[in-house]
Amino acid sequence: MKKDILQVLQQFSPIPIQESMLERPVHTHLGDLALPCFPFAKELRKSPVVIAEELAQAINHPLILKAQAMGGYVNIFVNRSEITRFLLQTIHKQSTSYGSNNDGNGGVVTIDLSSPNIAKPFSMGHLRSTVIGNSIALLLEKNGFNTVKINYIGDWGTQFGKLLTAYRKWGSEQEVQQAPIQTLLGLYIRFHEEAELDDSLNEQGRAAFKALEDGDTEALALWKWFKSASLKEFQRIYDLLGITFDSYNGEAYYNDKMEPVVNELANKGLLVESDGALVVELDEDMPPCLIKKSDGATLYATRDLSAAIDRKTTYNFVKSLYVVGNEQSFHFTQVKQVLGKLGYDWADTIEHIPFGLILKDGKKMSTRKGKIVLLEEVLNDAIALAQKNIEEKNPNLLNKEAIALAIGVGAIIFSDLKQHRKHDIEFNLATMLQTEGETGPYVQYACARAHAVLRKADDTTTFTVDEVNDFEWEIVKTLEQFPQVIKRAADHADPSFIAKYAVDLAQAFNSFYGNVQVLSDANHLTYRIALISCTATVLKEALRLLGMAAPEEM
Repeated sequence: MKKDILQVLQQFSPIPIQESMLERPVHTHLGDLALPCFPFAKELRKSPVVIAEELAQAINHPLILKAQAMGGYVNIFVNRSEITRFLLQTIHKQSTSYGSNNDGNGGVVTIDLSSPNIAKPFSMGHLRSTVIGNSIALLLEKNGFNTVKINYIGDWGTQFGKLLTAYRKWGSEQEVQQAPIQTLLGLYIRFHEEAELDDSLNEQGRAAFKALEDGDTEALALWKWFKSASLKEFQRIYDLLGITFDSYNGEAYYNDKMEPVVNELANKGLLVESDGALVVELDEDMPPCLIKKSDGATLYATRDLSAAIDRKTTYNFVKSLYVVGNEQSFHFTQVKQVLGKLGYDWADTIEHIPFGLILKDGKKMSTRKGKIVLLEEVLNDAIALAQKNIEEKNPNLLNKEAIALAIGVGAIIFSDLKQHRKHDIEFNLATMLQTEGETGPYVQYACARAHAVLRKADDTTTFTVDEVNDFEWEIVKTLEQFPQVIKRAADHADPSFIAKYAVDLAQAFNSFYGNVQVLSDANHLTYRIALISCTATVLKEALRLLGMAAPEEM
């Protein structure tokens, strides 16, 4: 609508108008769009009030019902019937592709997301990277990109030396076989408790990891066992979330790819020795990037440099996104600077997508201190509560288990994605599972309610629009904004734009549903059914972009 009205205004304006100049009035009595005339005053040598009055008088077009000058603004009241007819026909024709664009032109975007550590439980702390990254991938695909979702499993590093040390000292093969993640977590926590009293344990842990890097047979066998057990548990959670990946290449995958990068740094004169370690000196305001420790062990930066180069070679990406917490911003700045010094001009296409923490009692969750909330337990609790609500409110509902899964998991996903990704979130299970207010179940129920009406009406694609009341117009205006919201969400890599939009559309539909007769008003039946059908289509697509299902019955 905005672009169509802009084209009309250009026909009557004495000077060009930019789309960004058109505003949406806060109050509906001031019109659907408003054009401020203040920027024209200097060039036209007239007051904004006079310009607005002249422009309002000149405008005459079928899409515009009236144009009204008010205090230097031209308030535009559009022809609701004409706009509505065109929009509903467009959505009906395009269906789920409504809102898509080809901005990406098929370019590849790699997305580093989720990335849990093996031998540790999948906690609520990993939820954000997983669901934010998945939704960003869906948004980019909607905007014409091809995405590669990479689950960069944390399967390497000093922590595994600590775990190997703990297992050798206190572990039991039988206990690990019976409950692998829980047992390994207990050993990891015990290691850090004991290390606070005996610092030599940390040295033993570092030595154990160095042996693992050097290919020690027994260490590698234990590591592979821990990894296999972990991945089986992770997959169960990904299945609940309905999330898949294109690659599971974790940190260990780059073991044989790091030395060539270190050699390249050395050959280009970028490696400097510092206290026995090897570093790359960076800009004046940035500390050196540590490439190898004094004992020869590699670090996160070494592996991430190797991973970035390998991904560019493999996928030739136009952008490479890392959906990783706020606390890693410094690390990715260093990695990008090192790649730049190596002469890779594509380093600028690497982007860190930071997000806030999920806090417990106002504090960061910590695996080593045992302060975690297990994601699988939260998901199962949410599904169980959804099942209970269904049994109480709609016991005869078919496919109750599948619908409870969609509602419970959707509630957890939506509670995360409705927040701006950079904000910290206080973990509160009761709040996450609320079915009223700005929640996932609220949006899902609006979609199911729309389908309930559609099941009672004949499917029709032929309709006329004689008049559009205020409740219907709120839906139309919201539907019209969907393509812009999709583009904005992708540009900002922030799914909260879609979550908030879904709430707005659900609220507009529920207001319409509660105030307008549909099935009993034959004069407007076909038009209103078309409106409801388009609403259901867009609500379902909005939920899909968040990684959520949209049950047609609840």
